Amino acid sequence: MRRDDGPIESAGRGGGDVILPNYRPNPATTTRFLFFTGKGGVGKTSLSCATALVLAEAGRRVLLVSTDPASNLDEVLETKLSNHPTPIAGVAGLAVMNIDPVAAAAAYRERVIGPLRGALPEAALRSMAEQLSGSCTVEIAAFDEFSGLIGDPATTKEFDHVIFDTAPTGHTLRLMSLAKSWDQFLATNTSGTSCLGPLAGLEKQRAIYEATVATLADSAATTLVLVSRPQVAALREAQRTADELRALGVRNQCLIINGTFGTTCPADVTAQAMAQRGAAAVGAVSDFVASMPSYVVPLRPINILGLAGLRVLLEGPAESVDVVTGKESWVAPHLESLGALVATLAAQGPGVIMTMGKGGVGKTTVAAVVAVMLARQGHAVHLSTTDRAAHLVQTLDGKVDGLTLGRIDPVVETAAYRAEVMQAQSTALSEAGRAMLAEDLRSPCTEEIAVFRAFAREVGQGKDRFVVLDTAPTGHTLLLLDASASYQRELERQARTTQPEEVLRLLSRLSDPAYTRVLLVTLPEATPVHEAAALQQDLRRAHIEPMAWIINQSLLGSGTCDPLLQRREEAEHRYVSEVVEKHAARTAWLPWQPEPPVGPEALARLGATPLPVLSTQP
Repeated sequence: MRRDDGPIESAGRGGGDVILPNYRPNPATTTRFLFFTGKGGVGKTSLSCATALVLAEAGRRVLLVSTDPASNLDEVLETKLSNHPTPIAGVAGLAVMNIDPVAAAAAYRERVIGPLRGALPEAALRSMAEQLSGSCTVEIAAFDEFSGLIGDPATTKEFDHVIFDTAPTGHTLRLMSLAKSWDQFLATNTSGTSCLGPLAGLEKQRAIYEATVATLADSAATTLVLVSRPQVAALREAQRTADELRALGVRNQCLIINGTFGTTCPADVTAQAMAQRGAAAVGAVSDFVASMPSYVVPLRPINILGLAGLRVLLEGPAESVDVVTGKESWVAPHLESLGALVATLAAQGPGVIMTMGKGGVGKTTVAAVVAVMLARQGHAVHLSTTDRAAHLVQTLDGKVDGLTLGRIDPVVETAAYRAEVMQAQSTALSEAGRAMLAEDLRSPCTEEIAVFRAFAREVGQGKDRFVVLDTAPTGHTLLLLDASASYQRELERQARTTQPEEVLRLLSRLSDPAYTRVLLVTLPEATPVHEAAALQQDLRRAHIEPMAWIINQSLLGSGTCDPLLQRREEAEHRYVSEVVEKHAARTAWLPWQPEPPVGPEALARLGATPLPVLSTQP
């Protein structure tokens, strides 16, 4: 599995039916640049920190950089970080910096707009600032920051290794690789902009961007570390990322499957199901796993904080991990069953119910449970999703009286939208300009705008029925609702049609708590909770107040006999308390399921699950 020049050294084995070595970085063969990438919550931060620690303790000089907007580097390293390298006490040679992409985007906007102050009307400057407020701008601002660390060798000359927690997306790399097309695109494009805003603002950085793209494609300099969990969705996402970046020339890749699990409790249904599910997921993508050097990290109790926890993450047996797990006496906060929350929704009457949260937390399952329970109470319910994988159909797996099923297909909506734009503009562009426009239309913003109109149509159905929407993992679609004008500006920038009535009324409907109820779904773990909290703040800026949080896949009250799962159950205490006491107006709870709930009966049973008996005394 391992190439002789790879960055990893074998140190054990695991992973169920697919036998893989344990992950352990080898200082002698590790490339200068390492990029850790993967879905949220798979363990990128913990593994990048542990890798940096191993290399530094081997005598290497290491800079660890995070560009993750939901980064918990400060928490993991127990050190207050900034956007400048901060030495880590107790580890010679290790410095860490935490780039805030939002702050970087603000600085980027000022670099673009600042030189134009006094030369353009204030209204034009405000328009540019608004245009530079989207997710693509945040993405390019982050790329701008770490390009300086890669494309300008002088900035990191004192370090042997530079490790990035979160890699650039394929879209950003494609756009930067088209830098030579910018001149032609700017000369012929009527707006002089892309999804990143005014392209003229990127001109000064072109040489550094091109050097960065070249370094990423240099296998002797850079390794892309794909991080996943032993879950089919996470592994498929890693495979898509691998294929996309490989097509762009980033070929030196390896895979780490984090959280593999085996149990010593044969009678424990939960433990056995967890072990079997993980092994089956890895086996299902065995060709992908075999296509590159692949490694595992065994499941540990969560809350691996501080240097001691990071050391045993890669080194010690699971039972030896001495970390903060919440084992101290705990007063259980007030939780309610999902059934009680659905009863409140039913009493409020028709409208829109949206399940939101980061990918992999169970939004689809929660949406299906809510829809089935409402329909079985005699209500008219329309259940819809923007999930490109159509998991909703697989989860429902059956007919329920009073329940209709819909799906917004992002691929279909986006293809139609792109075709409309290309037809309207391509005749006025050169071949290079058309290539630039085509890449512009591959941005995440384009898909969000395309889905926007279909989403508005679904929301409009809530006037006389319950519309339950299983939304996409990203919250940026709703950031566009901060003002309907954001949508109009994007349409005007690419010269398209006026807004339909559903879009004009969308923001008012979503910000009306009598019409729309948002349910934030999370796992009782650090990253899902903190990302949901950030999403809640985004929603509040758009004047949308979530109704409740739902803690999903909890081990509380599971009665497991597996020592590792017992400690993970204890580790949930901290995050359950944080949700109830700090973030949520109401908090519902759902248990980890030995078998995924599929079909109306299983979904209804899950929704009716009573709360576990928890200690309420310190």
